[in-house]
Amino acid sequence: MKSLKLILTYKRYFSVVWVFCSLNIMIGTWVLYIPQVKEKLKLDDAEIGLALFCLALGLLSIIAFLPWLTQKIGLGKCTFIGICLFSIMFIFPVITTSHLMLCMALFAVGMFSGFTDIAMNTLVSEIEKRDQVNFMSSAHGFFSLGGAIGALSGMILMSFIKIPVLHFMIMSAIVILINLILMKSYYKVKETPIEISKEKISIKSYLPLVILAILALVIMANEGAIEQWSSIYLKDIVNVSSEHLVGLGFTIFSIAMTIGRFLGDAISEKIGSVKVIVLGCALAVCGYVMVLTNTLVITVSGFGIIGFGFSVIIPELVRLAGKSKTISATKAISFVSGSGFAGFLIGPIIIGYISDAFSLNISFSFLLGLTVIAVMLSAFFLNTKRI
Repeated sequence: MKSLKLILTYKRYFSVVWVFCSLNIMIGTWVLYIPQVKEKLKLDDAEIGLALFCLALGLLSIIAFLPWLTQKIGLGKCTFIGICLFSIMFIFPVITTSHLMLCMALFAVGMFSGFTDIAMNTLVSEIEKRDQVNFMSSAHGFFSLGGAIGALSGMILMSFIKIPVLHFMIMSAIVILINLILMKSYYKVKETPIEISKEKISIKSYLPLVILAILALVIMANEGAIEQWSSIYLKDIVNVSSEHLVGLGFTIFSIAMTIGRFLGDAISEKIGSVKVIVLGCALAVCGYVMVLTNTLVITVSGFGIIGFGFSVIIPELVRLAGKSKTISATKAISFVSGSGFAGFLIGPIIIGYISDAFSLNISFSFLLGLTVIAVMLSAFFLNTKRI
């Protein structure tokens, strides 16, 4: 909890992690309105799926330009501009009048989501290096917390505000106002340029960064699959009869992930990022073994252990990418984060195909296999001296 105390004590750190929280406050609010938008536009599952995929495409489209933008504008400025524009962009999906307009609106949302995500992660990495502190994991914990704040406040406000666009205007105004008050602490921060060696850099020197990207893809594929399929697994495989209990697996997974992220920085500081990643993956393997017992209490507990294990991995991968000695932090983080997000999109689709061809139980066994591969990759190929 050392990093959490650091964040709550110093405005310099709290101001940055509040951007993480703000990002997911808006996303948490949007999730509540997806069914309404679907019903208003009379969309089927395939059409709403395509619209949400456009959000992902928007995010991926901006990644290649981020390093250039952050160098030209500055990390702090990009982070503040990104969260403000992202908050405003979320007004448009709820006022669209056609499927095409919704796809375009969500593509724009995705662009500013990626813009803000890469900028804020790189900003934390830069501040960590300058101040010799660890709070990346806790920053991601605040991201998880933001989703809960957005969903909870949204459910309350929806009882009083019947006009969706008004709800989003209020949330956008609150998010922008708070970030405007806090942004002075990080607004002028720029990325420290790395000294590029005059010696020819071999392809082998990029191997650790490629390993980080593969790990991000694997872990985020797992996270995406659990988010989309854990409820169905409990219903169809564990045979949970009550509709109120089918979401229990993902709920426990999310809570464990939030707690793990608040504890992660202290653990990382003591044993190092690579050991944290190895242990986190190993813990997730144990969790999957429990899930595959298909007994309600053990399965749900397994989802919690998986969440706790995975919680620290993505923040540590981002932290390691930000310390790259071969390319700039922004480029490295963009590469790793982009790979992770690709995994988040692909994971649920692959699980669906495997489930359709075999069974959902085999699908989750496949996720176990992927996690075992992640353990081996992180244990045998990651080396902080080469990153």
